[in-house]
Amino acid sequence: MNQTQRHEKIVSFIKQNGFMSIDDLVTRCDVTPQTIRRDLNQLAEAGIVSRYHGGAGLNRSWENTPYQERKTQNSEVKERIAEAVADMIPDGASLFINIGTTTEMIASKLLNHKNLHVVTNNIHVATILSAKEDFSVIIAAGEVRYRDGGIIGEATCDFISQFRMDYGIIGISGISADGALLDFDFREVKVSQAILEHTQHVILAADYSKFERRAMVEQGHISQVDCLVCDQTPPPAIRKIIDENNISFIKA
Repeated sequence: MNQTQRHEKIVSFIKQNGFMSIDDLVTRCDVTPQTIRRDLNQLAEAGIVSRYHGGAGLNRSWENTPYQERKTQNSEVKERIAEAVADMIPDGASLFINIGTTTEMIASKLLNHKNLHVVTNNIHVATILSAKEDFSVIIAAGEVRYRDGGIIGEATCDFISQFRMDYGIIGISGISADGALLDFDFREVKVSQAILEHTQHVILAADYSKFERRAMVEQGHISQVDCLVCDQTPPPAIRKIIDENNISFIKA
């Protein structure tokens, strides 16, 4: 396989999956990691893909990967992150859970807990957690986003602002090199900002593909969270911000 054929194959994989790690591309293309890194850098320079920490993804800062695709992307990694986050939550705690496929996985891992009090703007999270008789599950008011069951809008922000919770579990679409937390829908971002402001302890659950991933709306800054749970050590610039702000880092 020559370089042109390999580039075509890499782009095809990324279009199919939304994101491909270097390790996955090494296996599929049967070349060295150095070759794949060089290929991805060339494709990123040409504006064909976006280069992220550990791999590459679609070059779209205005539109997220479709929900059904996100549910299957990095599923094993998300499960490890979800288990680590669930281990941090004590029985009897109150918590916010926002929109995202990782937070939905976390909800499923919380089913062994007792007497949780949950406020969420995620229909899927509410459905998962409502299976427990001893859980109190409150779903936010607002507009239901058809593509992923997220509840968004001004009414949702107002609703969230009525509560003060022990924990806020949030997912994110991207984390820039300067620590900005990024997402695609400004209405969703406003709800997440309300969660950040009304939570005693904020846990950010993000897999490695979120580092340096572009999205056009700024939600906040990583310095606003108390703990980052991820499957890989963050890039040096993010690690510096974590250390400077005494943010806990848990590798799942």
